[in-house]
Formats: sequence, structure tokens, C-alpha cells
Amino acid sequence: MDIVTGATTALITPFKNGVLDQERYAKLIQRQIDNNIDAVCPVGTTGESATLTHDEHKRCIDIAVEVCKGTKVKVLAGAGSNATAEAIEIAKHAQSAGVDAIFSVSPYYNKPSQEGLYQHYKAIAEAVIELPFMLYNVPGRTGVDINVETTIRLFDDVKNIYGVKEATGSLERTVELHSLRPDLAIFSGDDAIDYPILTNGGAGVTSVTANLMPDLKSDLVHKVFNEKFAEAKKINSDLYPLNSVMFCESNPIPIKAAMYIAGLLDTLEYRLPLVAPSDMNFKRIEKVLENYTIKGL
Repeated sequence: MDIVTGATTALITPFKNGVLDQERYAKLIQRQIDNNIDAVCPVGTTGESATLTHDEHKRCIDIAVEVCKGTKVKVLAGAGSNATAEAIEIAKHAQSAGVDAIFSVSPYYNKPSQEGLYQHYKAIAEAVIELPFMLYNVPGRTGVDINVETTIRLFDDVKNIYGVKEATGSLERTVELHSLRPDLAIFSGDDAIDYPILTNGGAGVTSVTANLMPDLKSDLVHKVFNEKFAEAKKINSDLYPLNSVMFCESNPIPIKAAMYIAGLLDTLEYRLPLVAPSDMNFKRIEKVLENYTIKGL
């Protein structure tokens, strides 16, 4: 099974006049390809998947596959829902579309038990058993933590579950998981701690900031893999102010505002209940961006 690792981008979903801007989405993905990202991740949290229609969700996956076809860039597609049957439907569509792997956020709102999480993920992964499958743990958004024991149980029991995107903000979680299963692929889901997670055995990152700076994010990851630790650490440190301001409001509010300011988006649109950042935070984002060179489309 050819798993996805390395520098990956949690893609935003651009809207224009309230609908998916397919042309802009394709151009943004091409920009990722041009800047050495290893994989793009459509329709995750950053892609506002919770407020997309099923048709929009599937179309985002299709566009990512179409644009990445014939390149070295892989597609790690989001297939998450708080309803297991819906997640299975999306996962099967992603498989038929030709994605390279799937990641699936833990079910939100209904707060299942650890046994419920196990059964949920086992059902989705086994529905696409030939496709590499990654757990996505972001308890701050979902209200439930996939604990260490459940992660290990799923990794041991389901042959295509190969890793987990950890967005807990916990370095200890990474160390604990690797102490128990060194072959488990752990992705950093928090931009600010990409470097320490990678140097503690992380297999990759899924970055929000890479929507803006795919060149630096890919460089950071690849330098760690090539044991150029001082250079990688400097990139991580240089990006800290940007990484930090990207979470001054709920993701993806700041990253879309930053992309609009940088000229990467024609319009600044969100799906309700998300709205544009406050005037104060918009100015904070503008100020931070003055310190970075952002490559255009």
C-alpha cells in the first residue's frame, strides 16, 4: 500500500457569489503543485466541509484528482461526517474518483464513546479497504478525543489504517503513540509545532498556512527529512507569527482573509455560520503579512 506522507496542505474552498468557485479552486491546487507540496487535502476542516453540500464535497475531490493527475502530487481527501453512513458514501466516491488516500475527522456533535469511535472508523476504512486511510483527531473542533488506546487498536486491527493527523497540540501524544507503534504515521495538524513533531518521528504535516506559503512549508518538511535540522527549525521559527495569527479566529476565517489580502482570492466569502474576521483581526492579519513574500498564482 503506497501511503501518503510529507508536506500536505489543508485546502481552503473558494466561493464566488455563494457557490463553489471551481476555476479558482483548480488554480489554487496548481499553485500547490508548482511549489513542491507532496499532497493536497481537499474538504477537511479548512475546506469548510461541514457546510458544503454532498455534491460540492464530491466535486472538490474530483477537481483535486483532475488537477493532480500526471503529477507527483497526491490527493489525501477528506471523508468525514458525524454519520458513519455518510462518511462511507463520501469515502467510496473518493475511491472511485481516484484519490491516493483518505483522512476522516472524528464524528462531531454526537460525542461517541471510544467503542463508538472504533466501530465508526472500522466501518469507513473497511468500506474502502484497498485505500490508505488516516484518522483525523481534532478534539477542539469535534468535542471528542480519539485516545491512544483506540488509535492503536484501529492501527492494529484494520489493515489500511496507517496513520493519524494529530491536531491536539500535544507533543506528548506524538511521543506516546510512537513509543507504542513506531510504524504509525503521525501528521502534525498544528502549524506552530510542525518542526518538533517531525523531529520526534512525525511522517508529515497537514498545514493551514501552506495555503499561503506552500514553498516554505514543503521546504521545512523536506529539510527535516534530509536532516537539515537547523535550517528547518529556522523556517518554523520564521513562520511562527503567521502560524499564530492564522488562528486568531476559527479556522478557516483568518487563512481565507490572508489569501484575499495577498490576492490569491478574488472575493472573501464564507459559508454561514462563518463570517469575515473582525476589523481588528483583519488589520492584525494585514500587519503580519507585511513580513512575508507570498508567491502569486
